[in-house]
Amino acid sequence: MERPEVLFDASHCGQCACGEGLGFSFSFAFQPIVDVVNRSVFAHEALVRGTEGQGAHHILSRVNEQNRYAFDQVCRVKAVKLASRLGMDSMLSINFMPNAVYQAEYCIRTTLAAAKTYNFDTSKIIFELTENENLSSVQHLVSIIEAYQEMGFSTAIDDFGAGYSRYNIMMASPPDLLKLDMGLVRNINAEPNKQAVIAGIIAMMERLGGRIIAEGVETKEEYFWLRSQGITLFQGFLFAKPGFECLPEPEYPA
Repeated sequence: MERPEVLFDASHCGQCACGEGLGFSFSFAFQPIVDVVNRSVFAHEALVRGTEGQGAHHILSRVNEQNRYAFDQVCRVKAVKLASRLGMDSMLSINFMPNAVYQAEYCIRTTLAAAKTYNFDTSKIIFELTENENLSSVQHLVSIIEAYQEMGFSTAIDDFGAGYSRYNIMMASPPDLLKLDMGLVRNINAEPNKQAVIAGIIAMMERLGGRIIAEGVETKEEYFWLRSQGITLFQGFLFAKPGFECLPEPEYPA
């Protein structure tokens, strides 16, 4: 059943962006995704936070079946608005809830209107799916990925290898970006079994024409092993912690 669309009205932008109507307010922290080849910021991931910087659980625990669609829409507006205000010139990675998207072409209208209002280039938006999202239909997700790519957005699968691998999605409609789960990344330099798994994922993405992001990288040893395998995009505390309502300056391991 179609859900009534939350229309974006610039005159009510402040209310929409802070979460009014949901019963709670929220904001974002941004964590850079760096390209170590040219030592630049490839993208910033928008990470939901409470208005005083509380962790994501503080907000996500309040999301339910009744408000999921509205929350997903407000997240997009808030992320675009804040990214524009901060002068972000990198890509912007926004996590989305596929179960809140009943039809991609209609549900994207709020994002497009917000980007126009805040003068943010839509070609710089990445829509990021958390891989363990509980989906009733894989084909539904495939249709969203294909629609977003046709509209010029980039797509990413987060936490790949966390336990609900979507290899059927990879075969049907590969995303532009695949983020390795931090459980695979942790101590990768010292665990041969993990190394074999990641080597297979790297080979798969090379054949599919996508790029890999190693997220959750915390140590130089992890970084150097992953870099030796040809990975160039990284995210994690080794480079920068998320910055609440700001764009942290990353550091690069020597």
